[in-house]
Amino acid sequence: MATTSGRTAPLQSVRQALRLLEAIASRPDGMSEEELARRSGLPPADLPELLGLLCRDGYLRRLTDGGYAAGQTLLALGSAEERREVRQRKLQAALDALRDSIGAAIYLARYTDGELIVTHTSDTPQTPLVNEWVDFRSAAHATAIGKCLLGQLDHDGRQDHLTRHRAARLTSRTITDRRTLLSSLDRQPASMPVLDLQEYAVGTLCAAVPLTAGSSVACLALSLPVGQAHRLRRAAESLNCQAAPTLLSLAL
Repeated sequence: MATTSGRTAPLQSVRQALRLLEAIASRPDGMSEEELARRSGLPPADLPELLGLLCRDGYLRRLTDGGYAAGQTLLALGSAEERREVRQRKLQAALDALRDSIGAAIYLARYTDGELIVTHTSDTPQTPLVNEWVDFRSAAHATAIGKCLLGQLDHDGRQDHLTRHRAARLTSRTITDRRTLLSSLDRQPASMPVLDLQEYAVGTLCAAVPLTAGSSVACLALSLPVGQAHRLRRAAESLNCQAAPTLLSLAL
């Protein structure tokens, strides 16, 4: 996988971080940055940013001699319950940081067992969530989240979903024709955020980017009031660029 742009960048960063953690696991009391590069097989130039991220999240800690050792977060991954609690805490912290950085409500969603599920959100009074006036599970055709998840399915998966959930008209902008919707999903560039321009709710704009790792189907999304339409493009680009730390929180 030579490219690190678009939707491949988050996955590449996660793989590199996991290789570093695998290397440190062989000697949790610590090793130098040079030895980490040698054991992980990663280019030394790629290490500083990854090591900084892992230290900030507590997976590694910096030693007085300049080396690195297993951090408390990594050490706490011993039991299933501890692993779940740490993972949830780190994931929520990553979403909260993303919310504050972008200045928008943030959503994490998955497509599991044939249904769209929003598993985590992050909002404040200044960055409120969109009013879920129609169940998101029934409105995948009209939301950035839904279209982003459907876009990661194969043709049969999309057809199955749209057969079970009829594409109802929610606003004057909602696409209800199945052929048109499927065509728009086929034309969506993999590296570009998926947009919802008042298709789900009048007065709300949304953007979503895929989180692709293995066979899982997931996405990150944001919402903004239509009065902040001038911010949507930059916010969507920022969401795409900052997806890697959140995917890392999901993977660990």
